[in-house]
Amino acid sequence: MQQHAYIKLVPSSKQQSITTDEVKELFYYYKDITSKTGTQLGWEYEQSAFPYSLEEKREGKERWFYLKGTDKQKYKYIMVGLDSEVTEGTNTSYIQVTLPEGFTHGDKGKANEFCKFMAKQLDGELHLFNGRVMYYYKRK
Repeated sequence: MQQHAYIKLVPSSKQQSITTDEVKELFYYYKDITSKTGTQLGWEYEQSAFPYSLEEKREGKERWFYLKGTDKQKYKYIMVGLDSEVTEGTNTSYIQVTLPEGFTHGDKGKANEFCKFMAKQLDGELHLFNGRVMYYYKRK
């Protein structure tokens, strides 16, 4: 069964809308900083921290892309899409992270890690796979 997590860009977030290229840049940034951590520790941490390749299909251009696992036994796929919803008269953009059917425990762990990272970078509101909400923006 599929599971979904959402990173909502609320009025207190750093930005109110986002593109697929900006989300990809967040993944590249994550990959870069984790590889530097590995270098400092003297350990090849990059492949363990980000065991995926970014893939995009023509029909999903500018709307969604997916992360394809490089180790098929531990990691399969994570889908990342963009959308918006109208709530209380305001348009709220969000990033949807989907674990497709047949996902592994490794996929879910990495998806949670990526969601927390992106929510922190964007000062967003994270709705986790288990329904709980984490607030990464300054609340008034």
